[in-house]
Amino acid sequence: MKKAQDFALLFATLLLFWLLLNGSVAVDVVLVGIGVALLIPFLFRDSLAVFSELRVTPQALMAALAYAVYFVKELINANIRLARIVLSPSLPVEPGIVKVRTRLKSKMGRLLLANSITLTPGTLTVELDDEWLYVHWVKVESADVEAATTSIVAGFEQYLEVMYG
Repeated sequence: MKKAQDFALLFATLLLFWLLLNGSVAVDVVLVGIGVALLIPFLFRDSLAVFSELRVTPQALMAALAYAVYFVKELINANIRLARIVLSPSLPVEPGIVKVRTRLKSKMGRLLLANSITLTPGTLTVELDDEWLYVHWVKVESADVEAATTSIVAGFEQYLEVMYG
């Protein structure tokens, strides 16, 4: 039963995106959209399973909105911090790879965390191994696992945990 629900949810999502991107509900557009939205989940049913991990609850939807706001705020702050480093005559960089831990259990939650870290200037996730992430940090503030986890991971994780677990 769960697979049928996942298939239906993915089908509806793909069809909705198709219609939004085309901006039309003409018969030919809808028929092509239905065909493609049926074909993709069927062909890729095993590899798309990570998308079914999203919790569809009011709390998860609120967390998704808060996550987007938090991500934009972190993106702006990281750009400013990195610009200060680059524009400083002494170029105060202390690069290194730090090991951080995540509490996230879902594959998709961990993937989003790793990508969020990578998209934030000054950090780059170089490896994801179960609960461990190895992050290249332009200015290492602490090599301690707990301190680095708090600084890099905790902000993103609080929202992703509600969304994905």
